Amino acid sequence: MADTAGRTGSLLRRPAAAPLAVLAAGTAGAAYLYGTDPHQPGHLLPGCPFRMMTGLLCPACGGTRMVYDLMHGHPAEAWLDNRALLLASPYALALLGRWAVEGLRGRRWRPRTGPRGQAVILLIAVAWTVLRNVN
Repeated sequence: MADTAGRTGSLLRRPAAAPLAVLAAGTAGAAYLYGTDPHQPGHLLPGCPFRMMTGLLCPACGGTRMVYDLMHGHPAEAWLDNRALLLASPYALALLGRWAVEGLRGRRWRPRTGPRGQAVILLIAVAWTVLRNVN
């Protein structure tokens, strides 16, 4: 029994475990989302807590609708749902891909973002939030 627990523990510490788990969860979420229209009420998709509390759109608001529209071949509607998130998606997918590839090669990988990069990302997120709530 202890041997099984030891093997399970070592399996969870493998470099590929986390990115593959994220990929599996994303795939399961996408499968559910494909058949659930977030533009319509009455689904089990969570709402944005920031919007519920403030009435304002957060930088990611519209992301679920954007993914749904992309999966159904409607890029123009996805653009209207959240432009900034749509533009950032290829970069995020590239990071996930790199994380998974490095994990499968047995190496741990974390992207490094210095203080300037963090400041730029934060500034873009704040500017996008202000811009979309002013209009």
